[in-house]
Amino acid sequence: MQADRRNPERQEERRATLRTVAVIVISGTATALFLLAALLYPDIFLERVFYTSLTISLVYFFFLVVESLTLRRIKDERERYSFRRTVSILKFVVVAVILLRVWIDTNYIFVAYGIIGAGIAVALQDLFKNFVGGILIIVSRTYQIGDRIEISETMGDVIDIGILATKILEIHARDVKGDQATGRIAVVPNGAVLSSRVFNYTMDHTFVWDEISIPITYGSDWRRAVSLFLDIVRRETAATSGRAEQEIERIGMRYYLPRREVEPSVYLTLTDNWIDFSIRYVTDVRRKRATKDDLSRKLLEAVEAADGIAIATENIIVYDGGPFKDA
Repeated sequence: MQADRRNPERQEERRATLRTVAVIVISGTATALFLLAALLYPDIFLERVFYTSLTISLVYFFFLVVESLTLRRIKDERERYSFRRTVSILKFVVVAVILLRVWIDTNYIFVAYGIIGAGIAVALQDLFKNFVGGILIIVSRTYQIGDRIEISETMGDVIDIGILATKILEIHARDVKGDQATGRIAVVPNGAVLSSRVFNYTMDHTFVWDEISIPITYGSDWRRAVSLFLDIVRRETAATSGRAEQEIERIGMRYYLPRREVEPSVYLTLTDNWIDFSIRYVTDVRRKRATKDDLSRKLLEAVEAADGIAIATENIIVYDGGPFKDA
């Protein structure tokens, strides 16, 4: 399964490499032709076109070498993908800066930079904001491919980080609940990271806390219920709790992270109708709904099999206008 999953990614890498080689070959051929034309027919326009083709060839060749050497050392598929995206952005930026120097006279280059920068800032401020946001995402690793995030009221798994936008496989929206995919792909502008809060559920650890609420009647043996619920939840979440504790210790080396209790716990709240049992536990981010379903079934079975414990329900009496029999 792992090999099958990696095969399309390797094919995409090969296609990207072939596209880069094609650009180098085409621009290299054009460079030779424009050089010959510039030698035969001296002209400033032909000279600049020659330098344009030469710039594209050299920049693409340089980054092809850097990318090939670096990807050999990167084994993680998400890291490889992020690195390729970074390289594609850098190629665009480097080529644009050099060509600006080629096509504009030296005496006016700084004025041109200022005018163009001001024009971009005013006319293309959203585009520029998204471009800066894309660089910020990659450099600061606000999120990476495969992370589960929530941004701009959109929650889901990141499937692509482009220069201007991020594609997210949406979860938990409309009629789909329980953190499961809706099937829709949300396109979020990268500029959102500059003005919105970003919640990353998988940046440094893979677990979250979740709760199950069970109403128990006042006539039930609540002490036994607490013990029963804790035994079930501890047994079913023991492996997840162990991993969560290890992850907390690991990220505690990077951040100031006070000790957090990962063992399941039960909190009681007295209401007018019943005792509310809030069962708190840790679960894997991507198995949140499955874990809650499994625990709910086992807790329900335990209540049904136990004597002296009953789930409370709210009863509603509909008055039809006639006399009360018990009055």
